[in-house]
Amino acid sequence: MPVLTVVTPFYNEARTLRQSIERVLSIASDDLTLEVILVNDCSRDESPAIAEALAEVHPTIRVLSHTVNQGKGAALRTGIQQATGDFVAIHDADLEYDPQDLVRLLGPLRAGRADVVFGSRFLTSGPHRVLYFWHSLGNQFLTLLSNMFTDLNLTDMETCYKVFRREVIQQVEIEEDRFGFEPEVVAKVAAMRLRIYEMGISYYGRTYEEGKKIGVRDGFRALYCILRYNAHRAPLPVQFLFYLFIGGTAAIANLGMFTAFRTVGIPLLAAAPLAFVLASVLNYLLSVWILFRHKARWNTTQELVLYCMVVAAGASVDLGGTAALVALGASEWQGKLGGTAVALVVNFLGRRFVVFPEKPSGPWQPQNDN
Repeated sequence: MPVLTVVTPFYNEARTLRQSIERVLSIASDDLTLEVILVNDCSRDESPAIAEALAEVHPTIRVLSHTVNQGKGAALRTGIQQATGDFVAIHDADLEYDPQDLVRLLGPLRAGRADVVFGSRFLTSGPHRVLYFWHSLGNQFLTLLSNMFTDLNLTDMETCYKVFRREVIQQVEIEEDRFGFEPEVVAKVAAMRLRIYEMGISYYGRTYEEGKKIGVRDGFRALYCILRYNAHRAPLPVQFLFYLFIGGTAAIANLGMFTAFRTVGIPLLAAAPLAFVLASVLNYLLSVWILFRHKARWNTTQELVLYCMVVAAGASVDLGGTAALVALGASEWQGKLGGTAVALVVNFLGRRFVVFPEKPSGPWQPQNDN
């Protein structure tokens, strides 16, 4: 008989915890055994006492506790590490989700067709409380951005209901301590090229007055996490779009610094290369912060040497392209624009394949039709 581990983090959920866990316990059946792990993230209300009382009555429940409030991601990390079931599901203690949906989400996993199943709040024909248009819009934007980087076609990246084969989720190093867990885990299971399914679920969203905790800060953190955990593996066209931002920012900085240097009287032959060098440093820092992974293959010294070589090659292409176009009859402005465009592509390809090379993720795991 398969065992489902349900990991439930909680922080000050005294009003809903008991009812939420009783709903989880109700899905146990003759062909499904439960292990319920409650992780107290240093709650200050009566919820720890409620959790301990539930554990005394139900031997399938274990309670783990943090001595310092760390966040949902940290609580999930603690719970997932202790899971022993065949499958692991994430469940919140706030009554927004219906545990009966977990039974359906287990279907593709138990059939051996899936490694991960996400429950989508936007694919369902079941009940769905209507709340917060701007939250919904933000969710759709984050899901779209995540899909662009992961090459998945999810409809609800931020969903709480995610069910995994235990050996899969325990391979994932969870780094995020708060709500960044969602985009992080999606990025990492996508990089593993697993068999990922999505199914519709019900959703009973609550208001902030009812205890909803996620906020604007978490939305910006999710955006950061999408970039941090995906950008270095993103499809080439997506990476190039982001490199346009990096290259454009560095170019503007180059022009601004050159103008400033000339304004304070620094000679032209000194101002131009100094501004170029500083802009190259900015380009490097933005590249490793936003787009590429620092020390993807080389140590820091090798990486910097290769970076300088690519910058020099880009500068040479810029100069040579400009001169060639002018020789062909283009104006200096047109020549410079063309040379810069070619150099931009050369710089991007040099960074992507020489300075910060990444091993390809490989093919997606094949579907098992047995």
